[in-house]
Amino acid sequence: MSIDIDQFDERSPEELAELSNPEHVLRFLYENRDRAWKAKEIASRTPVPENSIHPVLSRLAKQELVRHKAPYWALTDNLDRLRQAYDHHRVTRLFDDCYGEEDRDEWIEASEQAER
Repeated sequence: MSIDIDQFDERSPEELAELSNPEHVLRFLYENRDRAWKAKEIASRTPVPENSIHPVLSRLAKQELVRHKAPYWALTDNLDRLRQAYDHHRVTRLFDDCYGEEDRDEWIEASEQAER
């Protein structure tokens, strides 16, 4: 599978090697943004298992990164939204690499202590 040169230039080797299921789906839909696809077709053309594709697509739809008209799925037509989500993801990954991943339980505990 190929990637566009901007992704190649902007991503670290680690980011390119370890794509998540949503990243695989978004990349595929971006590269084929002139078409809408059935979920099964997306799964067959990406490394995403067929039993995982619907939850992935549903989460992406809630984030307004994909559009859905049963039974078809397509990339959002709001490319600014897609760019913002990608930038946010990239920065979060960079911070996780620099400072370690955040622990949700630690955040909850700190929040509860602050309220006291």
